[in-house]
Amino acid sequence: MKTKIVLILLAMTILPNFLTAQQKDTVNIQPGIKNYVNQFDSTKLSPTNAGYQYWFVDKKIGNGKTLKLSVVKPGSATHPPHKHAEPEIFYILEGTAMLYLNGDSAVAKPNSSFYCPPMSMHGLRNAGKSTLKYLVIKDY
Repeated sequence: MKTKIVLILLAMTILPNFLTAQQKDTVNIQPGIKNYVNQFDSTKLSPTNAGYQYWFVDKKIGNGKTLKLSVVKPGSATHPPHKHAEPEIFYILEGTAMLYLNGDSAVAKPNSSFYCPPMSMHGLRNAGKSTLKYLVIKDY
């Protein structure tokens, strides 16, 4: 059930623009399921100071929409709190996250989401003793 909810959320957020991507900064992908499925591939990880990231959908393919997996070691954060013009959604898969939004904080466990409105100061940090894994959905 939880997996279905995540998939529905992702489909509603990404697919409408993904399937109609025709802007100048997008990559023209031939229609077909083989070109639209991205199986996790550990040889394509992007290392960070806190762990790694994996881009399931990057902004050139998804018409500005992105889907990224972030993996963060205990006590670390991928980057300090920041703000930008685009809204951002986080979905906690594993571990414990300390969430920050405009000076407030909250703890999030697996199957929690975190919406960050445009121009809000936000961030998250691994507040647990195990690896933190979360998805990031963003529109550039």
